[in-house]
Amino acid sequence: METSTQVLPRVAISWDECFMRMAHVIALRSKDPSTQVGAVIADQNNIVVGLGYNGFPRGIEDGVLPWQREGVKLSETKYAYICHAEVNAIYNANVQPKGCKLYSTLFPCNECAKAIIQNGIVEVIYESDKYHDEDIFVASRRMLDAAGIVCRSYQLNSIE
Repeated sequence: METSTQVLPRVAISWDECFMRMAHVIALRSKDPSTQVGAVIADQNNIVVGLGYNGFPRGIEDGVLPWQREGVKLSETKYAYICHAEVNAIYNANVQPKGCKLYSTLFPCNECAKAIIQNGIVEVIYESDKYHDEDIFVASRRMLDAAGIVCRSYQLNSIE
């Protein structure tokens, strides 16, 4: 008598976990010494259409502009020059991201929120919200909410 062994299918990670892991990997491309952020844009079929990380605009050498977080003037800090991960993911998208969802390792700032809204992204999934009470993030939440964009905190779960 022959016995058959049934192999159970492997439990796969959720799409949320998959895309957030990808966001963490692409963040490793950032040369920012204090904050590495990654973003992934996925369409309604869970196909990745854009990736981005924070850094200086293309073609600018790493040592030309400041990486400092503090200075007497804004132009002495990285904040005047850095392109954020979310905006870079939009710039790098291979299709118009209208109707897509954006995964980011950090909640988007007000400037990124404007780009998210203008490009028709419908959902933002973020991992860290460490700057929650800072004005630009309060403004970001206000705009995203007014535009009807769903924002939710990423919570690790094992299956989908």
